[in-house]
Amino acid sequence: MPPTVIQHVLSRLKALGVTDVFGVPGDYAFPIDDAVSEAQGLNWIGNCNELNAAYAADGYARIKGIAAVSTTFGAGELSAINGIAGAYAEHLSVFHLVGMPRTQIQQARLAVHHSLGDGVFDSFYKMTEPVVCAQAIMSPENCASETERLIAAAQYHRRPVYMGFPENYAHMPVAGTAVPEAAAQSDPSRLQAAVRAITQAISRSKTACILPGIRVARWGLREDALALLSACGLPYATMLMDKTVFDETHPAYIGMYDGHLMNPEVQAFVENCDCVLNLGTLQSDVNTGVFTARIDAAKSIGVNHHDVRVGSSVFENVEMKDVLRALTESLPRRTDIRGPSAQGLGEPLGKPNDPITVEYLFPRWSQYFKRDDIVVADTGTASMGLAFARMPEGVNFLSQTLWGSIGWATPAVFGAAVAASSRRAVLITGEGAHQLTAQEISQFPRRGLKPVIFVVNNNGYLTERLFCADGNSAYNEIAQWNYTALPEALGCKDWFTAKVTTCGELDEAMTRAQDCTTGVYIEVVTDTLAAPPLPKQMRKYLAKMGST
Repeated sequence: MPPTVIQHVLSRLKALGVTDVFGVPGDYAFPIDDAVSEAQGLNWIGNCNELNAAYAADGYARIKGIAAVSTTFGAGELSAINGIAGAYAEHLSVFHLVGMPRTQIQQARLAVHHSLGDGVFDSFYKMTEPVVCAQAIMSPENCASETERLIAAAQYHRRPVYMGFPENYAHMPVAGTAVPEAAAQSDPSRLQAAVRAITQAISRSKTACILPGIRVARWGLREDALALLSACGLPYATMLMDKTVFDETHPAYIGMYDGHLMNPEVQAFVENCDCVLNLGTLQSDVNTGVFTARIDAAKSIGVNHHDVRVGSSVFENVEMKDVLRALTESLPRRTDIRGPSAQGLGEPLGKPNDPITVEYLFPRWSQYFKRDDIVVADTGTASMGLAFARMPEGVNFLSQTLWGSIGWATPAVFGAAVAASSRRAVLITGEGAHQLTAQEISQFPRRGLKPVIFVVNNNGYLTERLFCADGNSAYNEIAQWNYTALPEALGCKDWFTAKVTTCGELDEAMTRAQDCTTGVYIEVVTDTLAAPPLPKQMRKYLAKMGST
């Protein structure tokens, strides 16, 4: 017997590297959920709600390159759509598998639960359209071909796809077969012209540098880009979204480039280079220091997923993979260009009995991280402060810089931990963000995972306090929880927990956590306005712009 529609789809996802499917069960989605549970080599990973499931799939895809999440029709899929939108914005291949009512119900236009009661069953499908790169309602007749089309779209764009499964169709055998679509290929003449233009521009320059972008990692081309870096010998800086695309222990690393807001030595070097080779960077507001980056377009070379830009010249139909490999062979090795030395956060500043300050906390965290950690920082002051910490070799620093959905990090670190269970997962989050999705920590013990979680309690929404007109506004206040009681209440019964208010207490807790064999949950109490330099600089710049 041929496989059923859902069995066929799951087998193809498994072949691409998906071994875990996140989600929340629902009656229309039972065929999907049952097939996952019964499939050899696939694990069902239940989540506390659909939004958390989508966030967890996002974190998983950042490590594995691909993920899957299952929800039910209507109420379930709309709960997940914010997480799917974040994956779209940040170029993550997440397959959203949605269980739908039987086709007989849809054709009869019946008013059933999870619908709007209007007999229309494609409303949610249409709502999802802007946040996926491709979508289809799966049937026995189209399953083989549509599966390959959607896989090809996800791989080409590195963005989510939507697959709807009517209950009755999901159980039916697949009719026909399809050949996997071929990967995109470069136009040989345009590839040759693009590589020649880049080689000439860099060879003629007196100074040049590389800005490796997060898309290098999203396309799975980190090793190819590193080979290019080793071959050409150019120094490199990174922007916030691109942190740890290349190891920050590499001798060619000069530090974080954040426009004119931070690191003036790095800013001056990058902007004064004759050539800046951008490898898949995104010129977003946060990435460019609220658009204070000033790289002359005539000096900029952009190597994107499917095209290359050298000054004002555009070369289309060339693939980043092919460009990186060709440049590795053609670029001359430069040993005459030296940028500034990369700086970290220095030593923690504070005495044991002092209250915990930013000057102690962030440098102390940077000492705590170790090789191959997965460090997940929530949107706002956590990610902005850690952006300037120099990470050990092999660390993946994950933050949702573009989409910036508060609460993303707690489920995302769970997804990342599922994807790489042999590595230590460290979460840094503010208590405001944590309150949105804190229940997801209950999933760690179910999977035998032992993360390290730091929750910074600064009495409200610090990022909002910094950027709104009046930081004391009532909307920045939140309920005060007994945070260290959460792990046990949520099933994490053997975890090490601590609440620290002084530098000495923080140091003692982190020392114990370093060798802990259980999960770790540390509440770090700081002053209400204890913020790292970057958001303060951003506020100053935005205030200045608002007054001009």
